[in-house]
Amino acid sequence: MTVAKSLILFALAALAEIGGAWLVWQGLREHRGLLWIGGGVAALGLYGVIATLQPDAEFGRILAAYGGVFVAGSLLWGMLVDGYRPDRWDVVGALICLVGVAVIMYMPRSLIG
Repeated sequence: MTVAKSLILFALAALAEIGGAWLVWQGLREHRGLLWIGGGVAALGLYGVIATLQPDAEFGRILAAYGGVFVAGSLLWGMLVDGYRPDRWDVVGALICLVGVAVIMYMPRSLIG
């Protein structure tokens, strides 16, 4: 259950951070205004809260692993929201990042190191 909880939290964090950044982008670059920017800032703050709910207590590990989730999630967001079409190297890179997430977060830790 801990892995499932962690994966759900990573997905929620990605939604909050990528969505928040997108809202700020829309507010500034697409001139949609302060409400969009404010919503983005709120979502980015929510991302920080969600990250603290991860079962693992190591900040560096959580953020390092989340980096891989962010890469893959950003490509997915671009596809679903902005019509971006990733090429095969985008997909390969995202898969490599997700393998990194699995290694960082879910491999057994030994007592020796």
